[in-house]
Amino acid sequence: MSVDLYIIHGWTYTVEPWSKTLELLKRHGIRVKMLKVPGLTEPSDKVWTIDDYVQWADTQIPDGAIALGHSNGGRILLNLCAKRPDKLKYLILLDSAGIYEASSRKKLVGALAKLGKPLKKIPLIDKVFHRLTGTTDYSKAPENMKVTLSNMLESDKNLDFSKVETKTFILWGKKDTITPPRQGTAMYEKLPNAELKFYANWTHAPYIADPEGLARALVKLMSHLK
Repeated sequence: MSVDLYIIHGWTYTVEPWSKTLELLKRHGIRVKMLKVPGLTEPSDKVWTIDDYVQWADTQIPDGAIALGHSNGGRILLNLCAKRPDKLKYLILLDSAGIYEASSRKKLVGALAKLGKPLKKIPLIDKVFHRLTGTTDYSKAPENMKVTLSNMLESDKNLDFSKVETKTFILWGKKDTITPPRQGTAMYEKLPNAELKFYANWTHAPYIADPEGLARALVKLMSHLK
């Protein structure tokens, strides 16, 4: 099957919530391939670094493709494009991770990710982690992926947006409390070739909050990119 759009999902252990959006895109003739991310929707026992994920994404997505990254998926694609500016034809970022903020939130998330097994014995800490990160599947995470999450957060310190020369379209929810709108603005200001659009009723996961609206936005965008 010829693919129009490759998607790398965020930090989740199931892509079932994407189903409605994907079905709507299919109805509009957009052929999508949702990639299975190692350690998340694809089993993996290793601890992953951002470089590992970049290498993986480079093998999964053909040169000259259009790719969308949501949250952590956006972080992976940004790093891929920084390393290989000619890799993608277009990059679409959906409430993307990648902006480093040296805040207590980041420090706490990193610390929790490294704690490992003891967290399972402290339900309250687990709930705090969910609230801070928006990763409701954290309790399902094997220990290697808790360290992997810490690696992902730390990698934002070294992401050089100026090297991402790919034409980029940034779609962001104004109700996003995980990667808040200020990060979308910061990303837009750092990227040399980007457009930014905010959506009033989108949260961090618009495929849940507004699947029809997300599908409409992507159909409209893709119609101009073909």
